[in-house]
Amino acid sequence: MARLLADLTPLRESPAFKRLWIGNALAAVGGQLTLVAVSLEVYALTGSSLHVGLLGAFALVPLVLTGLYGGSIADAHDRRKVALGSALVLWAATAAIAAQAWLGVDNVWVLYGLVAIHSAAGGINQPVRGAIIPAIVGLKLLPAANSLNMVTFGIAQMVGPLLGGLLVAQVGFGWTYSIDVLTYAAAVWSVYKLPSLPPSGTPAKAGLRSVIEGFRFLGSQPNVRMTFLIDLAAMVLAAPRALLPAIGAVLIGGGELTMGLLLAATAMGAFLAGLFSGPVGRIHRQGVAVFVCVSVWGASIGLFGVVVILAARGPIPADGSAGVCIWPAAACMALAGVADAISSVFRTTILQTATPDHLRGRLQGVFIVVVAGGPRLGEMLSGTVASGLGEGTTLLVGGVACIVVAASLMRWEPGFLRYDARCPRS
Repeated sequence: MARLLADLTPLRESPAFKRLWIGNALAAVGGQLTLVAVSLEVYALTGSSLHVGLLGAFALVPLVLTGLYGGSIADAHDRRKVALGSALVLWAATAAIAAQAWLGVDNVWVLYGLVAIHSAAGGINQPVRGAIIPAIVGLKLLPAANSLNMVTFGIAQMVGPLLGGLLVAQVGFGWTYSIDVLTYAAAVWSVYKLPSLPPSGTPAKAGLRSVIEGFRFLGSQPNVRMTFLIDLAAMVLAAPRALLPAIGAVLIGGGELTMGLLLAATAMGAFLAGLFSGPVGRIHRQGVAVFVCVSVWGASIGLFGVVVILAARGPIPADGSAGVCIWPAAACMALAGVADAISSVFRTTILQTATPDHLRGRLQGVFIVVVAGGPRLGEMLSGTVASGLGEGTTLLVGGVACIVVAASLMRWEPGFLRYDARCPRS
């Protein structure tokens, strides 16, 4: 049984990683509260899945710009200082989101603007954090460290959305956002306590030329490139988040709490995948593992769409409580969470292992743009398509399209299926 559980070696051997892991765990829960609350507040102001999907547009553009440039900054300067400065901006943006709720601004454009600022700071903060991990744990412990981060991610997404929906329903948006302001202090503290992490070798000057150099490296490395492309297939074509407010409030019943439960089910899957990640370090055919996981993700989202279609044909309970369809819907989301978590661990490990240290910041910048920007594009796409086809059909078509595109990518680049962690090739 012990061989199945997550490997705690990185926590024992790296005090810096332990502090960062604890800080991220606390901050991630608060971040999920805000993520859910912002979607619910936009839906409360507009009553439109399209407007919820537009949150993705206002987060995507600054994320792309600062994510790419932020990666070049991480390769040119002390990574601790870059992480700390961007974390402080994130903290201030979160406080501003809380302030607008307390002041009763009730303006969707103010929310869009604050989300854009928050996303811009995250575009700098997240790449540098990703580049820091190999430096403080070493390449050998990367799969274990990434799995532990997935446990944190799973807990945050499991507890955060459920609490987010409950808190919004019980105490309102102001208190919900304020909790995030408090918990993010833990993340700032953990970065402050990091040792100095100057760039290795002769650092490249941050700027457009540095960003282009990172893309040139990516263009010449098919296995690293495929980790981005296959994730885009999953996150753009089969992204359910923007549809959940309407699914919870209209099709399944239960409102904010139902949305929180569905997101918590996804997180439960991610948490279980991280908790029982002991065998992850013993899987060497990591390319095959990524393809299988993305295919399972697509199948799970497609089945979720079928459940929603069936729920739409039946009556919602008169008391507004969630109907029986909530349980198969939650099961689909949980399976999707397992698949996404395992895929993320292997994609991150392939990227960090196959990329030299002096380029890690820039490649992590591209990675963050894909990981965070892909779902934003997916939210825009699914919100738009759902306005014409309906939420259930959108999920079903998206899940099938995800599987088809993933299989096509493997046919186009079969070397990814031969990737072996014992002899990594980028």
